[in-house]
Amino acid sequence: MAQSERAAGGKSPRRGGGVTHDAIESIRELIASGQWGPGTRLPREADLAAQLGLSRNSLREAVRALSLARVLEVRQGDGTYVSSLEPHDLLEPTRFATHLLRGSTVLELFEVRRMLEPEAAAMTALRADDGVRAALRLELDRMFAAGDRVEDLVEADTAFHDVIGQAPGNAVLRSLLQSLSTSTVRARLWHGMADRVALDTARAEHTRIYEAIVAGDPDLARAATTMHIASNETWLRDHLAPTDDVPLRDGDA
Repeated sequence: MAQSERAAGGKSPRRGGGVTHDAIESIRELIASGQWGPGTRLPREADLAAQLGLSRNSLREAVRALSLARVLEVRQGDGTYVSSLEPHDLLEPTRFATHLLRGSTVLELFEVRRMLEPEAAAMTALRADDGVRAALRLELDRMFAAGDRVEDLVEADTAFHDVIGQAPGNAVLRSLLQSLSTSTVRARLWHGMADRVALDTARAEHTRIYEAIVAGDPDLARAATTMHIASNETWLRDHLAPTDDVPLRDGDA
């Protein structure tokens, strides 16, 4: 192993992924400490490798991994930069991963939603202005107008909950809620319970959330949201075997 990869303080370097992990940690520490802020251009590869005591190959692997994680941005012909470090970008990999959840892990996803979304709704009830209330009314009306058209239901449902996620003004909370409630899971859930009674029940649950927020009642908004998520979770527990995906209607792909 190259002498340049001997860690600071005389420690012997680790092999393979361990060296790349050390490189990632070194770069992350430079960002976390504030030495490199959003938009900072990284030193030339050779200079940075020497600074960190790494081989250029290990550094390239670390940069590639941090680029995929949206921490770094590689601009062809220009260099490598620290990204904006906005929550929406940094939590994007989580949004991607939730599309792949199956079986009991989908239920775990709903458990986490039940921890976060009721509080977001309570905060929205306290902070909602006329614009937020109008946006929620629009998406609720779209849910009713959609009938049993699942694509339209998913679009309106997603937008309704995103209004609630955005209203508190907490970018981390909004990004977390977006990552926990993907359109894939929503679509399959709406498909699975797409008989008229179940759809009307779901719309009624959204109406209660809306009415609580418009009334400015955080306790009622919290309770209505908890009941809505718990209702979905109960339905899934009744219809989802441990190794199943979120069920679709008969005949759906």
